Amino acid sequence: MKTLINGYRERYYISRADLANAAETNRLHALVVSPILFVFGFGDLIFLFAFYHDSLREHLVSFIYFGVFTLFSFIAFIYSRWSQKLTREKAYIHKTIPFYMLFSTGIAAGVYNFYILGQPFNGVVTYCLTGFTALLAFSFSPFYYTLFLSIGFCFLAKGVYLNFGLSGLLDTIVAVLLMFCFALYKRRTEKKYIMLLKKQKKSLVAKTFGNFTLLYENTVIKFSRSKSPELLAYLIYKNGSSVQTKELLSVLYGDHADSERYGASLRNLIVDVKHTLADLEIQKFFIAEYNNFRINPEVIRCDYYDFLAGDPDAIKQFAGEFMSQYSWAEQTTGFLEMKALKK
Repeated sequence: MKTLINGYRERYYISRADLANAAETNRLHALVVSPILFVFGFGDLIFLFAFYHDSLREHLVSFIYFGVFTLFSFIAFIYSRWSQKLTREKAYIHKTIPFYMLFSTGIAAGVYNFYILGQPFNGVVTYCLTGFTALLAFSFSPFYYTLFLSIGFCFLAKGVYLNFGLSGLLDTIVAVLLMFCFALYKRRTEKKYIMLLKKQKKSLVAKTFGNFTLLYENTVIKFSRSKSPELLAYLIYKNGSSVQTKELLSVLYGDHADSERYGASLRNLIVDVKHTLADLEIQKFFIAEYNNFRINPEVIRCDYYDFLAGDPDAIKQFAGEFMSQYSWAEQTTGFLEMKALKK
């Protein structure tokens, strides 16, 4: 058993710090999925009440199901918004909790369709679609993913056998095994890719003490637009947190920047950053998802990050200047000075 556990950890285990970037993607996906599920659940509650308000007891199970469905979707959305500002050490667990809430809701929807609505085929399809959709959109532990799948399968197994016979049950078992294998393959691929990005980290360096400079293989990265370095500088300062367009416009063009007027300029900056990094074959550093932008701190060396981690050399290097060419960095300079004095 110990050999099996060690083998699993060696091939599939990824530290929470290395998964912090994937957790942010989980959070953003949950922010999109949860409102859709909330509208669906709340709409069904209204429908049930409108057509069956005279016979609530007969449809009590449906009311409870859609009530829980709606509540879980709402909590997943609120939790995803709240977890945005968490430190990277706590990010993976908290930013992935909404996924498990939504995933369990999808599994429950399959069971509900199968038994309560009396639609066995739709129930199995909903169950399988939930599993495969999760594989496509989210990052998660294969163990917990399989645990949720297994619980759902235990509820469905008897009904599948009675409605579809032995061949139907075997088909469902094969589908579950395939999802489990894909989950392991996905986690293994994630681990290999993270190891590859860590090699890139040796070449990509951000210097923030004094003026901001971004280097790749000991050469300063040159962009076509003058504000492109400032865009990346601000995202590096945000340390992996997602930043929306409105905030970037305010930082780069002033508090009263008009999104209609400056939106095109920001889009040009984003294109410039993407093309410049792509030409240098720098991967998974600048990330744009759902009108949110961030950098992945796990693929870059940065004196600012080393300072926050308490590295003595980084603390000695700080001489009272932080991204000096940018006015928005002045407040952080004071914070770093206070932190340096406490060391």
